Amino acid sequence: MDRTPQRAPDARPDPAPQSGTAPDDIAQAAPNPALKAALEYGPLLLFFAVFMLMGDRTVDIGGQAYGRFIVSTMVFVPVMAAATLAQWAMWRTLSVMQIVTLVLVVVFGGLTIWLNDERFFKIKPTLIYLMFAAILGAGLLAGRSLLSLVLAEALPLKPEGWRILTIRMTVFFVVMAGLNELVWRNMSDTAWVNFKTFGLPLLMFVFIISNARLFSRYALEKPGE
Repeated sequence: MDRTPQRAPDARPDPAPQSGTAPDDIAQAAPNPALKAALEYGPLLLFFAVFMLMGDRTVDIGGQAYGRFIVSTMVFVPVMAAATLAQWAMWRTLSVMQIVTLVLVVVFGGLTIWLNDERFFKIKPTLIYLMFAAILGAGLLAGRSLLSLVLAEALPLKPEGWRILTIRMTVFFVVMAGLNELVWRNMSDTAWVNFKTFGLPLLMFVFIISNARLFSRYALEKPGE
């Protein structure tokens, strides 16, 4: 009888299956919607809160009295910059509109604080909307929908859908610029702050919802459908 000792089976566990998630993939994970919304709208809500809480009080800095609008801007500008940089640090991506908005916030917010004149900050939305209307309009004249370059991944549409949406958004931006001018030139600071904080985002939401049929009609078909 063969009495050769039998070798014990290898007790080492099999290597754990790899998840396939590399560190770079983790870094590029999709943004958390709630956190992204907080970073995008939080600075504006903070501006609104400071403006309302200050009332008619002023703050004296270096012998210069600053009203609630200017003080709110002093808070808003650095918080907006920090929130935008935080988005870049976490997700390594910023839209063209975010970058342009940040530049204009810093420039016109800085002028507002430096000159103690809120008109510079109030005109900022007008310039932003007109700038993007001009960019989209130039793209249409060149036969291209520049809107598709930044939204195609999130909103896949057929070329005709992009053309129609770009035309509508160009007109929408011009209307928004006109409304901003109408409000800040003819109404109180409080009215403009309410319009900026709640009115403009609400109008953008209504615009998106009103184009739901276009999104459905011109949506690209998914493979296999």
